[in-house]
Amino acid sequence: MDSVDLEVLRSATTWFKAGHAVVLATVVKTWGSSPRPLGAMLAIRDDGQVSGSVSGGCVEDDLIERVHQHKLAGDKPEVVTYGVTKEQAERFRLPCGGTLQLVLEPIKASAGLDELLGIIERHELVARYLDLETGNHRIEPGRWSDALAFDGKILKTVHGPRWRLLIIGAAQLSRYLAQMAQALDYHVTVCDPREEYALAWDVAGVPVDRAYPDDVVQAMNLDAHSAVVAVTHDPKLDDAALLEALKSPAFYVGALGSKANNDKRRKRLAEFDLSAGEIARLHGPVGLRIGSRTPPEIAVAILAEMTAVRRGVQIPQTAEPAKAGVEAGCGIPQN
Repeated sequence: MDSVDLEVLRSATTWFKAGHAVVLATVVKTWGSSPRPLGAMLAIRDDGQVSGSVSGGCVEDDLIERVHQHKLAGDKPEVVTYGVTKEQAERFRLPCGGTLQLVLEPIKASAGLDELLGIIERHELVARYLDLETGNHRIEPGRWSDALAFDGKILKTVHGPRWRLLIIGAAQLSRYLAQMAQALDYHVTVCDPREEYALAWDVAGVPVDRAYPDDVVQAMNLDAHSAVVAVTHDPKLDDAALLEALKSPAFYVGALGSKANNDKRRKRLAEFDLSAGEIARLHGPVGLRIGSRTPPEIAVAILAEMTAVRRGVQIPQTAEPAKAGVEAGCGIPQN
């Protein structure tokens, strides 16, 4: 779930409790280009104030105007579509002739937003079903494979972290990586069997697992919504995790270290039951080459590359002049 949309739910709940009438708009279908993905949300309260976004701003302006005219979602949810005609597309300035369909839900005490927020804030995955005919809803545990679905009668939305990140190692870089990944809506787990690191771990909402890395990878049953990043510099720990992760469907597997160290790592991995194709999946040195030197910069580079892979975007490595790495070879070295 997009963190922007989590703020929308919080705003809608706060406004409703303060006595405002609130309508929740959710993107349920798009045709052509769309500035916001399926499931994106916008909360609109009775005085026209909004939280979130469903377009570049023009659709929001129309919804606000409809609020002022008391023409927006009365007692039951309704469906509205923008951009069907050429006139509408030009009026709402939808990109490249895009069309946007929204479900507008008037928030009621029975909407269950408090329950929904509580589940999301516990970093659990949840599915919410809205019946457009009655306005009733139900909430069920979500699955990693869940996605928004709308058949014209029932709207299923998925909330909570649909992506997982396992970090091997609980050192300083891991703290920045975990915190930034949380902001990108990953459910983050850190694995480190080393007592001195595990006992010092205190990042809110990120548990530390002290089991051995390969056992943790297997227990997590990684899927295509999972990523693994190894950052300990200890081959016994990093390689153990990578051996299992590279055999999994995880969309991203990376390891910190210089190019030379990762070349040696690939040779070690080749001695085990990994195919050449599985070894080729390893991102090492991990992260985009953006000149990262400090732990926060390295975390940015790692998450940028993860985002590109997740979105299917091919980004060529940035050409940079050779430079000295940070202490202990922790930077992302240049070729």
